[in-house]
Amino acid sequence: MGLLERVGTLVRANLNDLIDRAENPSTMIKQVILDMENQLLQVKTQVAISIADQHMLEKKAQENADRAVEWLRKAELAVEKGQDDLARAAIERHKSAERNADSFRQQVDDQRAQVATLKSALAKLDQKLGEAQAKSDMLLAQHRRARALGKATDAQMAIGGRSTIRTFERMKQKVTVHEAVSQAKAEMVIDDVDDRFVQLERDEEVDKLLAELKAKKGATA
Repeated sequence: MGLLERVGTLVRANLNDLIDRAENPSTMIKQVILDMENQLLQVKTQVAISIADQHMLEKKAQENADRAVEWLRKAELAVEKGQDDLARAAIERHKSAERNADSFRQQVDDQRAQVATLKSALAKLDQKLGEAQAKSDMLLAQHRRARALGKATDAQMAIGGRSTIRTFERMKQKVTVHEAVSQAKAEMVIDDVDDRFVQLERDEEVDKLLAELKAKKGATA
């Protein structure tokens, strides 16, 4: 991926979307800012190189233009001296220098367009970097609030869900049955004690009556 394409990707990047998709938003936004800083440094370097190349091409274009003028002057001098062959050779050099000058001028125009493109990309990336740096803390806090709200909502929905209600109903029924069984067991224990006391009283009456019968029989013997 070329430098300008990488810069374009960073400039178009939506920080909110990147953070939402990140497993670790803090690490993600720090990495994005680091990438922007690295690309910004590369673009600045490339802008400086391109401007230097532009100046070099402008110098070459001017040198060839000056050379074309000089060869034309020499051709005129040769004509004045009646040396047509020398004049012809000077004219050929003049034309070659003119063609070179035109070629360099075209390259200068192309280079100026590239410098303008790089400067524009640099300005946009610098603005995006400033935005990311200024909004990083705010975006992270906003993302944490959104996640916390989502978790709270999920928990509330889970508590109010049908499955949870049915679970509570089943638990309530189990508790009710357990209470009924425990109460029945307690009543059975109470009933058993009462029966034993009733039986004890009956045994006492039988023993008393038996003693009376024995006493009566002894009296008549």
